Amino acid sequence: MISKSVEETGKIARDIVKKLKPQATATVFALSGNLGSGKTTFTKAFAEAIGISSSEITSPTFVILKNYDISFCGFKKFTHIDAYRLEKAEEIVRLGWEALVFDPTNLILVEWPEHISAVLPKDSHTITFSVVDENTREIGL
Repeated sequence: MISKSVEETGKIARDIVKKLKPQATATVFALSGNLGSGKTTFTKAFAEAIGISSSEITSPTFVILKNYDISFCGFKKFTHIDAYRLEKAEEIVRLGWEALVFDPTNLILVEWPEHISAVLPKDSHTITFSVVDENTREIGL
């Protein structure tokens, strides 16, 4: 998909949210792409669509993960993870990863999933972001 604006990226995120429903374990989205490719913009729109103010969403680069209580289509917790600073998947495990992914009421978005690929569930939904030009992004679902 091609997005030519923040608004179009938001629409793509909202369209994905419309299709959400809990699974047997947590629903995990792996957002992959270079700096400035639209991952956090997507996350803000996604969070807003599930009832979290976009002003509350910032990339958790320094704290690694942020949890938000939600009540959306059977989901109770939204976790936003920025794995950029992690060097090994074991680092996210120490932060309670296994409990997060075990709970089907959790909705998890991971930026920089490549850093923790060894522990990502096999049924994670990968979304790729690429910069085409200053205003255009290619988003692969």
